Amino acid sequence: MKQATGKVISNEQILKELERPGARTILGSWLLWLECPEIAHEARPGQFVMVVCGSESFLPRPFSIHQVKGDNLALFFAAYEDGKGTTWLSQVKVASKIGLLGPLGNGFSIYPGSHNLLLVAGGIGIAPLYFLATQALNHSHEVKLILGASGAFKPSGEPNPVQHYPEELLPRGIEIETITTSPDGMTGNVVELIPGHVSWADQVFACGPLPMYKTMAQMPELKGKQVQVSLEVVMGCGRGVCYGCTIKTKSGLKRVCEHGPVFHLDDILWDEFTLKS
Repeated sequence: MKQATGKVISNEQILKELERPGARTILGSWLLWLECPEIAHEARPGQFVMVVCGSESFLPRPFSIHQVKGDNLALFFAAYEDGKGTTWLSQVKVASKIGLLGPLGNGFSIYPGSHNLLLVAGGIGIAPLYFLATQALNHSHEVKLILGASGAFKPSGEPNPVQHYPEELLPRGIEIETITTSPDGMTGNVVELIPGHVSWADQVFACGPLPMYKTMAQMPELKGKQVQVSLEVVMGCGRGVCYGCTIKTKSGLKRVCEHGPVFHLDDILWDEFTLKS
């Protein structure tokens, strides 16, 4: 873990605005590349960084490490209409300097003997899974990615732009299956595709919203399967000091920032999981 400064190399919006009836509008999703060798050289898939977003009055925000290339690392994030930190980050210019702390947390683990890896990304869940996919492919693993996205209508009744992470930006060699949620939210959930791939997979890795995890925890197809999930929760410090991200597990209380953000699916007491995700 190091306190470092990242220099902005590029900051590109790759997904358009998403209006969501009854929920916060997402202004868009950005791919931000930073030159920061101190963190890039030590980072592992599933770890995250705390980012100082503008004014010192803002608490640092946690962001998954999305990609690493040499001295550089990338963050993939959505900016919300009332999100001061993410909105500020979406507007930073090339050559700007950003304060970082990381790499933090415990990441994903590919077990010896595992060859076929199933990755499940709901919403913006591709953020930590991209790094894992790249490393797995580099070590000759077979990788399948199930990629979900919202298909809700705008309040005006017009369809939203497609929200799938652009396939042309994904690692080469990965097998991709996409699904889009229907406008009424009744069909198209990413978990619908999991049963068709479970028998093939030696391990399953997932990142997505809390309801997705709760559904996965009840799926008979995943019983006895090695499933690791990355939790996206609000964090205060990112270092295990404030206890603001404490959750209940079968082995007692755990702090997401210190003991996670990656946990085994069946270790978490999902019925008692109440943190804002």
